[in-house]
Amino acid sequence: MPVQPVAASAPPSSGHRRAASVHADVCVQGSGVVGACLALSLARLGLQVDWVRPGSGASPAPSDVRAYALNAASVELLRTIKVWDALPADARTPVLDMRIEGDASGSALEFSAWDQGVAALAWIVDAALLEQRLREAVGYAAHVRTVERATPAALQAHCEGKAADAVRDGLGVRWNRHAYGHTALAARLVGDRPHEGVARQWFRSPDVLALLPFDRPRPGHSWALVWSGPAPAAQTLSEAGVAEFEQRLAEATGTAVGTLRLDGERVLWPLMLARADRWCGPGWVLLGDAAHVVHPLAGQGLNLGLADVAELTRTLAEREAWRSPGDARLLRRYERARALPTLAMGRLTDGLLNLFAAPAHPFGPIRNRGLDLINRSGAAKRWLTARALDR
Repeated sequence: MPVQPVAASAPPSSGHRRAASVHADVCVQGSGVVGACLALSLARLGLQVDWVRPGSGASPAPSDVRAYALNAASVELLRTIKVWDALPADARTPVLDMRIEGDASGSALEFSAWDQGVAALAWIVDAALLEQRLREAVGYAAHVRTVERATPAALQAHCEGKAADAVRDGLGVRWNRHAYGHTALAARLVGDRPHEGVARQWFRSPDVLALLPFDRPRPGHSWALVWSGPAPAAQTLSEAGVAEFEQRLAEATGTAVGTLRLDGERVLWPLMLARADRWCGPGWVLLGDAAHVVHPLAGQGLNLGLADVAELTRTLAEREAWRSPGDARLLRRYERARALPTLAMGRLTDGLLNLFAAPAHPFGPIRNRGLDLINRSGAAKRWLTARALDR
C-alpha cells in the first residue's frame, strides 16, 4: 500500500524506516511536478526526504486541462525515477513535426524529428496524470515521507510556484519581475482530422496560439491548446460561449487542422518574465518557478524546472563526504550551473515574444523573412532544436 501523508509532528507510517524525531536531510516544499521529482530523485541518493504536500488528504481537484511539453532530458529524468513508463500510453503523445507560422504572409518555420535524428521533438503529457503518478511513486519511496507542513532539515528546497512570494521575501531574495500584461488560456480540443503528431504555432500579433497534438480524449484527434495574448482579450475568450469560442478558433487556425471542438473547461493564468536575484543560501535553495518564470511560447517552463532538479541532484551526489546538503558553498555550484541556461531561455522567449507578438507594423515583413531564412538554414534549425531538446 502507498504510504499515507502524515502531519509533520505525527509518527511516520510503518512503511518508513526512521522515527518522527529524526530530522530529514532535505525538506522539499512544493507539491507540484518539480517538488515531487526532486523528492524522488534525492531519495534515490539515499537521502531522507520530507515532501510537503498541504491538504494531501483533500478531495481530488476538478478536471485538469493542462498539458506539459517535455523535452528529452525531462523524459530521461522521469524514467530514472520510474515514473515515465507508469504513464498510460494515451497520456504521452510524441511530437514528430512542428510548424511555426508568422502572420498572413505565409512565412513558416518547420522542424522534423526525422531530420534531427530523434524519436520525438517533444512529448505532450497530461498534467493531472503525471502528477498522480508522481504522488503514487512518492508513496512507495522508502526514503520519502509526505508531510503537510515544513519540517526541520539540513536543506530546505523551495519549489513552490504561486506561494513562493512569501518564501522569497522571508529569505531576503529580490524577485525581478516583468509582467507582460498578457494572459494564457489553456483548453482541450477535439478535431475532425488526425493530428499526425504535428505541433502547430501561430504568431498572430499580438497573440500566440499553440496546438499541441494529444491523444486524450480521442486518440489521434485531440489537441492541447495554449492561447496567449493581452489580458482583456484572453478574458473575453474564456467567457465566450462555446460556439463563439470555436468560431474564434476557426478564424485563427484557418483550414490548417480542420474543425475544432472544445472539450471541457478553459483556464487562465497571467504571464511574466521573472527571476530571483539569488537561488541559494545556508540551508536553502530555490528551484523551478520559485527561481525563474518564462513565457510559455517555447513550452520550456517545466523543462527548466526539471533541469534544476537534475542539477541539484547531481550536485548533492558529488558533494564531499563532510559537506552537509545545506552547505552554502555546495549549493552555489548548483546555482552557477543553472544560471546561464535559465537566463538564456528567458531572453530567448522574451525576444521571440517582442519580435513576433508585437504589432505587425513596421517589423512584420522583416520578422517573417527571418522565419523563412531560418527555415532554409540547417545549422540555425539544428541549434534551435538542440536548445529545445536540451542537448
